[in-house]
Amino acid sequence: MQLTYLLVNILGVVVYLGIALLFSKDRKNINWRSVGVVLVINLVLAWVLTSFSWGRDAVKAAADGFNWLVQVAYQGINFALPNWVTPQFGGTAKSMNFVTSALLPILMIVPLFDTLTYIGVLPWIIKWVGRGLSFITGAPKFESFFAVEMMFLGNTEALAVSSLQLKQMNAKRNLTLALMSMSCVTASIIGAYTQMVPGQYVLTAVPLNVLNALIITSILNPVTVTPEEDTIAKMGGSSTAAEEAVAVEEGEVSAEGKREPYFSFLGDSILGAGRLILIIAANVIAFVALAALIDKILALFNPWLSLEHILGIIMFPFAWLMGLDVSHAFQFAQFMGMKLVTNEFVVMGKIAGTIHNLSIFPAHYQAQLTVFITSFANFSTTGMIIGAFKGLVDKKKNDLISKNVGIMLLSGILVSLMSAGIVGLFVW
Repeated sequence: MQLTYLLVNILGVVVYLGIALLFSKDRKNINWRSVGVVLVINLVLAWVLTSFSWGRDAVKAAADGFNWLVQVAYQGINFALPNWVTPQFGGTAKSMNFVTSALLPILMIVPLFDTLTYIGVLPWIIKWVGRGLSFITGAPKFESFFAVEMMFLGNTEALAVSSLQLKQMNAKRNLTLALMSMSCVTASIIGAYTQMVPGQYVLTAVPLNVLNALIITSILNPVTVTPEEDTIAKMGGSSTAAEEAVAVEEGEVSAEGKREPYFSFLGDSILGAGRLILIIAANVIAFVALAALIDKILALFNPWLSLEHILGIIMFPFAWLMGLDVSHAFQFAQFMGMKLVTNEFVVMGKIAGTIHNLSIFPAHYQAQLTVFITSFANFSTTGMIIGAFKGLVDKKKNDLISKNVGIMLLSGILVSLMSAGIVGLFVW
């Protein structure tokens, strides 16, 4: 039976790639060598991180590291709001409310990552990992660089600090970045994820999303980049202040700018983290309430009707191709649909109490669901990306992106499906 599900899972990965090819804007110019190389790296990386004890230990250690940061953050929360934290302090976060366990630690973690950016550590990592990825895969330098950058900084932040590059690149390459932006997370929010779903699969999803974003976007929107165009203009700043942080390198152009004092920078970072918490909390409350309202209205017509059931029917074929039995596939499809119309936090909050129970979520299902929801791919993200581009590029470039909202959403869905499908090949 497992062999049958494995074959279906393999078929699913092929189908997801086929859908990307079907909607490709320029099939003749797809760089299949680059796609093949990245796919092989993808498979090997997923195999290593899930099938070898040292690979599993590495991602578990990374997840434990984020959980340790969250535990440290609880000390600050406990000082200001002891009645929210004290009963559980030093133990687990499962019985805390969503805001305390998942969101308030962001107040410490965002400034930490912004500080690493301020002193140049994070930009250095992003730059050289991006360069290495470009060298190995043959993908354009900046697209490889951006794929790594957005996983640390987030989509709109990565776009903001790359504004000079966006202005220099043509509209078609800008569209590629918009497609890639649908599939990111941000390192400063991973700690929130690991409080709700298995951290080892969250950390596995991050590099796989980087690679699959390169695969899917290079199929959906192939772009020929000449050697003269294949340069990195700059990467500067943090997710909140967008200050210059990378020195001039060979083949790079750096915009000049004075760095603000650290404590002024830190204050902006903390305020930015606070705004982020309010935005997430507001979105979660609003989306959950709106979904409940829709369910109430649908129940007036038929008690069986609900948003989850409708979305489950629509997404069922894609979920079944994950190599799941019918009942788990239908439930998976409902979570997929909910994540796309709301956000990942809504789904994580719904499954947080049961996702670790293997009798309810078998390992294959648990791994794939966690990986699928670990991204910002949803309807609201398209609006955020279009808004970011509108403030960074001219009208012609922005109009091209605005006309391709459907492809943007498709890109995010396919990247999530690919990452989940590939992880599923090795976790049973």
